[in-house]
Amino acid sequence: MSITSSTWDPTQYLRFGNERLRPALDLLAQIPLEAADHVVDLGCGPGNVTPILKRRYPTADVLGVDGSPDMLAKARAAAPECRFETGDFNTWAPTEAPDLIYSNAALHWVTDHDVLFPRLISLLKPNGVIAIQMPSMHDAPLRALQNEVAQTGPWSSHLANAGFARGLLPTGTYYDVVRPLVKHLDMWETTFLHVLTGENAVTQWAEGSSLRPFLDALPPDLKQSFRDAYSEALRPHYPRRADGTTLLPFKRLFIVGQV
Repeated sequence: MSITSSTWDPTQYLRFGNERLRPALDLLAQIPLEAADHVVDLGCGPGNVTPILKRRYPTADVLGVDGSPDMLAKARAAAPECRFETGDFNTWAPTEAPDLIYSNAALHWVTDHDVLFPRLISLLKPNGVIAIQMPSMHDAPLRALQNEVAQTGPWSSHLANAGFARGLLPTGTYYDVVRPLVKHLDMWETTFLHVLTGENAVTQWAEGSSLRPFLDALPPDLKQSFRDAYSEALRPHYPRRADGTTLLPFKRLFIVGQV
């Protein structure tokens, strides 16, 4: 599965830039590489992490890869010292073997991880590292209600083929797939408690990522009614607190392997 360029709105995605950046930094902190010649930011999005990779490895050639022209345009402006190119996760291959393939909150948009992850690992230099972080939210109301609401109401016929983010494999399966291919493997899960502000704050969060394919598939006259129905379905699960904030528990899976 590939995500079309219309799926991504860089401005909406970066509305919660600080919250989205924290897991990226947590992943980066656990990478066991002191130096690198070639670094790839796979699924670089608007380039909010790519310049940080460049600062971590200042002498490296840092390449950002993404499938969205809109995201890549934002990334080029954010990190002019890095290179960027369009690529599909399932088929992209580097011209030079990377020391590091880093992917933050991107690979959950494609399936067949039992095939994809070994392919990516095979691209690395000896002693190279693959570092991956993915949301593990497919069973949470944030994501599950997107599919549920999509199946009801006047918008359902437009959303049958929406390119929604897929669920992850069981954690143990990732271990079984990756462990035989690496010398060292570090895996962990973290639930971040995001404190959001504003009206329908969780909907606003989702509009920057997982809700985009649904909204993009709808004609203009149905977008707001779908958004309202989704917000109403979310409300009992993410109530607004007395101080006006909304708490969003957000679980993520981290994988760092060195070949």
